[in-house]
Amino acid sequence: MGKTCCQECEVLVTVGDRQRIAEQTGREDFWEHKAPDNPAYLDQDDDPNWLKWAFRPDGTRPVLKRHSSGDCGFLGPEGCVLSLEIRPIVCRLFPYTYTERGIDGVSDACPKEVIPPGSTILQVLDMRREDADRWHAQLYAELRTGTSCDENRAYLRSA
Repeated sequence: MGKTCCQECEVLVTVGDRQRIAEQTGREDFWEHKAPDNPAYLDQDDDPNWLKWAFRPDGTRPVLKRHSSGDCGFLGPEGCVLSLEIRPIVCRLFPYTYTERGIDGVSDACPKEVIPPGSTILQVLDMRREDADRWHAQLYAELRTGTSCDENRAYLRSA
């Protein structure tokens, strides 16, 4: 099987992501400011505020640390070890593609062998559009304000 997004992607973490993950894991050493390894992350002509809000003037942005293999630091044998509402927002949104204006498609970057004939990757991942719309709004609110924008933080106390 091909590598997954958890093994290849550089994952942006908002201030809210860092707070939620730190509260759940008790760790704060899981992220770093880093310039993108892949220049495609800088190609955001269709989303001009992304560069302004996601990157610092020195060209770095806050991302999850990865192991030397490229795997996300939160990737376990059965997938992500973080609960869904704690995962970085960009992870929750994947494979949807989006700009500040809204969700505009679905990426074809997921390994094709995980998709049974007649199914879509959204069905395989049990993703609902209304969740994606909510996470998209939260992502851009957190990027724009530089703060955590959780509507309901009760899940943190029960996690």
